Amino acid sequence: MSLQATSSPPRPWLTGLREAIPLLGGYVPVAISFGLIAVQAGFSAWEAVVISTLVYAGASQFLFVGMVAGGAPLWLVVAMTLLINLRHVVYAPNLAPWVTTSRWWPWLMHGLTDQVFALAHHRLPQLPEAQRLGWFTGAALLAWASWIGGTALGAVAGDWLIGGWPLLGEVMPFALPALFLVLVVPRFTSRRWSLALGTSIGLAMLCTLAGLTNLGIPLAAACGALCFYLVKVDPRTSGGGHE
Repeated sequence: MSLQATSSPPRPWLTGLREAIPLLGGYVPVAISFGLIAVQAGFSAWEAVVISTLVYAGASQFLFVGMVAGGAPLWLVVAMTLLINLRHVVYAPNLAPWVTTSRWWPWLMHGLTDQVFALAHHRLPQLPEAQRLGWFTGAALLAWASWIGGTALGAVAGDWLIGGWPLLGEVMPFALPALFLVLVVPRFTSRRWSLALGTSIGLAMLCTLAGLTNLGIPLAAACGALCFYLVKVDPRTSGGGHE
């Protein structure tokens, strides 16, 4: 009997963990940036780690820290955080057809980030039903652990990192915008998308320059979405669905 015949297939959670490793390239630098910024904003290292553990929402965490440090009222902080995470209302129904019956799924949804969703939406339909829960567990836990670990590193060793490499102090705050820029740029494929994204970006910049940062985020998002749906698609120039 050959070794190949006697070897057992990899466990689903190990497969999920292995396939989620590429996500660390985007998670860890941004998490380090958050830990560093949180400490600079007046939060303690353990508070920054708790935020990453419980909130675990990327852009919402940066907004949360900035608004709290700026003295924004609690109701506005909560409202803005929920508004940014409203996209999860779209994520869940798209994964629902591939979610098997298990009492563990509601707990695992805490790990449903943008990148985990994209990976799961691609992989879950390809997996047998018996392997989906295990696969998602491994992928989500690795992403969550890397985010928490990166936050702790940035919060505890941020000053040391900046002291040794001063350029990091200028580069790391741009890590999150760079991550979202990578997601946004490929969408500039048509007049419709370009107009919608350009409207959002331009309006957000104008609000920021006018000192209306908190208002700029929802206003720019709403105007960009409205612009997208108001622009008519010309079937003669749509090029087969790129709109």
